[in-house]
Amino acid sequence: MTYCVALLLDSGMLFASDSRTNAGVDHIATFCKMKVYEKKDDRVMVLLSSGNLAMTQGVTNILDRHAKAEPGRETIWTASSMYDVANIVGDALREMQRRDGPYLMQSNVDYSATLVLGGQIKGEEPRLFNIYSQGNFIEATPENLYFQVGESKYGKPVIDRVVTSATPMAEAAKCVLISFDSTIRSNISVGLPIDVLWYPRDSLRVGIHRRIGEGDPYFTMLRQGWGGGLRRVFGELPNPDWVS
Repeated sequence: MTYCVALLLDSGMLFASDSRTNAGVDHIATFCKMKVYEKKDDRVMVLLSSGNLAMTQGVTNILDRHAKAEPGRETIWTASSMYDVANIVGDALREMQRRDGPYLMQSNVDYSATLVLGGQIKGEEPRLFNIYSQGNFIEATPENLYFQVGESKYGKPVIDRVVTSATPMAEAAKCVLISFDSTIRSNISVGLPIDVLWYPRDSLRVGIHRRIGEGDPYFTMLRQGWGGGLRRVFGELPNPDWVS
């Protein structure tokens, strides 16, 4: 499984994804689930993936192949809006479903995949989309400013309580990392490293892109401080007065 989250803020966009794709007592596989497309001063696009790894890797390969091999065809590099890019990505996902889906179904293999696409193309506002396994999608709004895919339930409460569109980037990054810690603690199918990318609004270039692995000083401090803080606040709250 996996956990990915993307936020559309007033100051820019924040993306994060774990890198665990298979968990078990004797095997843990690690693959990057964040794909970055950047043409400085023209467009920055980030694709997060959850679900069947072969499906999602197939999608990115289709996008790359179409961009290189078919001059004159609209691609993620020539599309004039993020909406058009979302359609192109959705079409690629449908192509993979048509090609491999029937064979995987015969073997009872789950071939569903979900993608989060976000970024900005010169001339329009930053936009964020959640692309479903069927290739259709929805777009983030000021009232619904973030998307999660994968094991979202563990990290959702902290984001809901903390993040608004006006939240500064540093605070949003802190909140997202806490949501990852909560998820990792509760679900073995999500794990480090975590890929994090910050895109500053209207910059048309990647701002910060880093990988947080085991032993990262800040993440270790955050994990210890959050756990200790929760226990402290819990201890300070009064017990119910109807319990003797």
